[in-house]
Amino acid sequence: MRLIVTQVFQIEEHPNREKCYEWIRSNWHDLNEHSLHELEDSIKALSEVIGGTYDYSISQVPCRGEHITFKNYDQAILDNLDAENCCLTGVFWDCDLIEGLRQGNPRKVLHNLHKDTEYVYSDEGLFELCQANGYEFNENGEAI
Repeated sequence: MRLIVTQVFQIEEHPNREKCYEWIRSNWHDLNEHSLHELEDSIKALSEVIGGTYDYSISQVPCRGEHITFKNYDQAILDNLDAENCCLTGVFWDCDLIEGLRQGNPRKVLHNLHKDTEYVYSDEGLFELCQANGYEFNENGEAI
């Protein structure tokens, strides 16, 4: 019989957090995917309110071909939306999208999505994620 003992650490007590962060970045590629879905919901909800048509291709990281376009929508309805208190879906992408479209630059929200994803995968963002969820890691930095 063999007995294998493994030390398990939470992120704040791990002797080499960078190993944990490297493991997460190499294995958890969808940490900010919820933001994509929330932004998609905001695009669809805004289109329902202002009318017209929309098209989009979005990604967590900058890539060629990304776009958000609205055509033939009601500008007066857009202008009268309260972007600060607008609750199309209840997420902050609503405000970013409305303001971007008003400024003639709905791609502005893509920049914010990319910044958000950068933060999620930063050391600080990963630390907060691990701490909030009580994730545990072995000595090699692999999640248990």
